[in-house]
Amino acid sequence: MEQYLPLNLSYCRFETLEIRIGNIPCGGNNPVRIQSMTDTNTNDIEASVNQCIRIFDAGADYVRLTTQGIKEVESLSVIKNELYKKGYKKPLIADVHFNPKVAEYAAGIVEKVRINPGNFHKSEKKDNELSEADYLKEIEIIKEKIEKLVEICKANKTAIRIGVNHGSLSDRILTKYGNTPEGMVVSAMEFLRIFKQLDFSNVVVSMKASNPKIMIYAYRLLHKNMIAENMNFPLHLGVTEAGEGEDGRIKSCIGIGALLLDGLGDTIRVSLTEDPANEIIVAKKLLKHIENTYTNEIVRGSSKMFFNPFRYSRRKTKPVLNIGGNNPPVVVCKLINSEDVSVFDKADYVFAENFKNSTFGNSALIINNSDFSEKHTKQKFYPYYNSINEFFKSNSKSEILNFILINNSEFDENNIKKLNSYPVVFILSADNTNGYYNVRAFINDLIRINSAIPIIVRKKYKEREIEDLQVKSSCDLGPLFIDGLADGIFIENDQCINNNDVISISFSILQASNSRISKTEFISCPGCGRTLFNLQQKVKEVKAALQHMPGLKIAVMGCIVNGPGEMADADYGYVGAGPGRVNIYKDCILVKKNIPESEALNELIKLINEKNSDK
Repeated sequence: MEQYLPLNLSYCRFETLEIRIGNIPCGGNNPVRIQSMTDTNTNDIEASVNQCIRIFDAGADYVRLTTQGIKEVESLSVIKNELYKKGYKKPLIADVHFNPKVAEYAAGIVEKVRINPGNFHKSEKKDNELSEADYLKEIEIIKEKIEKLVEICKANKTAIRIGVNHGSLSDRILTKYGNTPEGMVVSAMEFLRIFKQLDFSNVVVSMKASNPKIMIYAYRLLHKNMIAENMNFPLHLGVTEAGEGEDGRIKSCIGIGALLLDGLGDTIRVSLTEDPANEIIVAKKLLKHIENTYTNEIVRGSSKMFFNPFRYSRRKTKPVLNIGGNNPPVVVCKLINSEDVSVFDKADYVFAENFKNSTFGNSALIINNSDFSEKHTKQKFYPYYNSINEFFKSNSKSEILNFILINNSEFDENNIKKLNSYPVVFILSADNTNGYYNVRAFINDLIRINSAIPIIVRKKYKEREIEDLQVKSSCDLGPLFIDGLADGIFIENDQCINNNDVISISFSILQASNSRISKTEFISCPGCGRTLFNLQQKVKEVKAALQHMPGLKIAVMGCIVNGPGEMADADYGYVGAGPGRVNIYKDCILVKKNIPESEALNELIKLINEKNSDK
């Protein structure tokens, strides 16, 4: 069986270079830094200063501002001076996309400059005309453009972020690799090699995508490639265009959380289409959860990895009823109140802890059914057992489906192999310290011994706030579905959050990990100084109008700089084109241009309805 990387059996951060970003260093032994970005017009000095203050007061270490041109760089200088006068001396970051001259100018003013390799240089030749010699010439041109920027950064002790974005890769990358994690890594490595040649190491790298799965694979591949070339640059983590509300939080916490648990990440940004200060609150909760929950205590399990961490492949299991095999992951919830029958219409299975069934004797899991009476649903009850031994001793096993509660410490290869001929599903507990590592190690060992028993992962919480449960459960459970390791999710919460909200979080985790699509998916950027309409309000309007279309991905993007590229995953796009104007896309192809904003939503709905009627 193919082996990949050593499997992390405890929490241990990858040691990166310490780089200087103003008075707050990043990487090395420093804590994971938190940042956000303003959504004000950078040339609106007062609004930008006030928003920077709110973001810093919320707990950010760095704030980034969009910097389209020289005028915005001049505004950055004023903003920085105003912040200094008010006692705010934390670093500012200039967000530059297309113009190397703007990056050079900004590098003399702020503490860090972000550039995008995908549009830093555009080849004069068509993508399909590049020979190997042409390619090497392109790299030399890039090096010449970067060299001046590096000289300025060295003189001013300014850091650079190489910000690779899925959907905005250069033509030379797209031609050879497509819009893939592999292409993203090649794009980053081109620039990192140049920086090494120029003896410049004050560099951070990011590999952002709106799809957490693509984002996670890209960072893992980058890490692998950096190690192979003796590099250890700090990593900035983020899921771009994550959206707002529950979905935005869950997408971000799955993507960032998975990588932090891999030991990767030196600075993070939770991108939300909301007030930027909200991003800091969520980021702090995520980091605190990892700090409080995960230790360097090594868990039981093989240190060899038996699943591919760079490309999705679902673990092969035998289907037991509708669990495992090619079935989408199931959602299980615990019945808190026997009168709360609404959960039967939402979850796939309901766990009734104290319910006794005359057929099986012990408590049972009940398949989705609105009638809670044993008389009418006896055939829908399936037994669960507290151990493998209890299952073997039972004289009333189900011939259809049996659940066995288990945790990592109870892994017994011989007993597990004896279960192969039975219709059993493991409910694998993630409740112990280092729960994610315990669960992953258990499943990794199942793969090692070729066991095909399906897995439902169960995790208990005691959260009073929905946001806390969203953050923690996404981090703990979401990565397991990103890697195709689990066949069901079972979140319990013993506090005042109602079951319908718990079930909603479960389905959202499966949706964000692209494991089970149950609703319309909305992709939206957080907004910045380039946004030319009320993005937060428009996202709410689009959601309200189109939330009834499960399976569709709809992007609402603030501007044409990032919008068309970074909505690469979307079926339809609503993208700001100018003041009061919107472009509408289908499969990343512009189909309606410069639509008045007042008419754009209706035009989008009309386009979607037309395409659906053609099917």
